[in-house]
Amino acid sequence: MTTSIDTRVRETAVYDLAPGTVARGQNFFVQWLQGDGTAFEARSAHEILLLLPEDGADVRVGQRAAQAVPGRSVCVLPAGDVAVQPKAGGRAVLIASSRADLAPGAACNEHDYASPDARIVGSDAGYRRARGNGELQVIAMDDIQPPADKPRLKMLQSDTLSINWVEYQDARDRSKLSPHSHGDFEQGSLAIDGHFVHHLRVQWGADANQWRDDQHLEAGPASMITVPVHLIHTTEGVGAGRHLLIDVFSPPRKDFIEKGWVANSADYTRG
Repeated sequence: MTTSIDTRVRETAVYDLAPGTVARGQNFFVQWLQGDGTAFEARSAHEILLLLPEDGADVRVGQRAAQAVPGRSVCVLPAGDVAVQPKAGGRAVLIASSRADLAPGAACNEHDYASPDARIVGSDAGYRRARGNGELQVIAMDDIQPPADKPRLKMLQSDTLSINWVEYQDARDRSKLSPHSHGDFEQGSLAIDGHFVHHLRVQWGADANQWRDDQHLEAGPASMITVPVHLIHTTEGVGAGRHLLIDVFSPPRKDFIEKGWVANSADYTRG
């Protein structure tokens, strides 16, 4: 018996992120912050990830006193109310699976989600913090050792998210790209430093009316694309200099956790 699989692919685009701008996937929200003396507040029913790619920030959790956090780190912030004040001129990113404080339609790409995709699994896959519950967790990215056979894989998780911190110098080797697709979750690709080309291909199905030409979308720093279900994709860093790209997933990547590729997975249980 042949089982029919729905391989429809929605349109997507690269969105530039000015300070304060929010972009989203179906299961996650990404907010770009710039240090200007303002403390940015957020509220979530689940843990929030705070990315500090260079400079540090003062971080307040609930009603506790603010804590100075160093740069080149990722913080896991507990559920509830948090406030982040990046250093003057510094950049930071908040990633959350829910943002109760955001007004409806706050994301710059909200129109992409006028109709939810039923194929995307929910963000809560049962992961719960096993140690340090309720605490601010600070993870120094330079202390993470990637798997021996995956030198560009620095993965972390929260209770409902996982990210991959992809950092390299100069252009990516064009003979070693990694086109792939996902059947039941989206992938956010957040460009922080460097210039990239997102290569996108819609797989041909039986209905030729649904076929599309390949796309090669340019993306600079402070931009994000959310890759839909079933869209074949790979991202190429182009040109000289530092490239930093953050891949965002929700729920956490169970396949990568089981392979031992997620650096802080021992902080969580599932069930």
